[in-house]
Amino acid sequence: MRILSLACISFLITFSVAAQNGKIVEQTLYTIADSNKVRLKKLVPELDSLLSQVDFYKLTYLSDGLKVKGFMAMPKRKGTFPCVIYNRGGNLDFGAIGDGQLLRYLGVVASWGYIVVGSQYRGNMGGEGKEEFGGRDVNDVVNLIPVLAAMPGADTSRIGMYGWSRGGMMTYRALTLTNKIKAAVVGSGMANAYTNIRKRPEMDTFVFSQLLPDYAHNRDRGLKERSAVYWADQINKATPLLILQGSADWRVSPDEALEMVQKLYEVKHPLRFILFEGGQHSLVEHRAEVDRQVKDFLDRYVRDRRKWPDMEPHGD
Repeated sequence: MRILSLACISFLITFSVAAQNGKIVEQTLYTIADSNKVRLKKLVPELDSLLSQVDFYKLTYLSDGLKVKGFMAMPKRKGTFPCVIYNRGGNLDFGAIGDGQLLRYLGVVASWGYIVVGSQYRGNMGGEGKEEFGGRDVNDVVNLIPVLAAMPGADTSRIGMYGWSRGGMMTYRALTLTNKIKAAVVGSGMANAYTNIRKRPEMDTFVFSQLLPDYAHNRDRGLKERSAVYWADQINKATPLLILQGSADWRVSPDEALEMVQKLYEVKHPLRFILFEGGQHSLVEHRAEVDRQVKDFLDRYVRDRRKWPDMEPHGD
């Protein structure tokens, strides 16, 4: 009998875990409780229309061998649909996808004719593992691609991504790991952790130092890995970006978006940038315009697979 080497055993285990990425462990229909609907209508006035058009599901799927929790929203009608991966903001259970976020983001986008999935990230809301605020938990985003592949009616040749706040940072990181995203939207996205800490010192104390692995000894490495301004050139250039930012955002300073746009412009990354005057972190004051811009961008570059315009100087 041959004895397998430790290296061989390790490879087989790693290969086995990777092969399971995106496997759906559980999928159950999710219903918005009647007791919540009055409150939710203030956040999502079109609630009744959404519920008539969209089905919601709670998911448990595998990512790096961990059971991770998430949600899915899909049109009730039959057909084949493009897809969107939604990346939530916050950390731990703060900012987790609840009924409001489920309707406001996943539900609204699904009503446009997309199958939408979103992760709670590992370690959250009953999921296994420990989140790293943009570390190995980025795999939980990328591993939603095979989740979509398992969904009837999902056209995985047309996948977009939509991230808000911390989810914007997750989006930037995910786009360095996959070329399968046809277009991405980042709303109020963190792009420079150093600026974030300077503006909000509590982020260093209560988020980065608590969630980033070995932060005491590898602080700079951890912060730079989560700061897209340092590696904007590594983001897949075949993925055009729509960046949305409010000028009155105190959670993620507009300075971060402006610096990121400059870095992307320098490497000629396909980009559209909108700075909303007086907009707060959620851009609630500009909701109708935000939805219009997001829908137009996703429809153009994901649904219709339109080619991005020439980025080189040209014209009369």
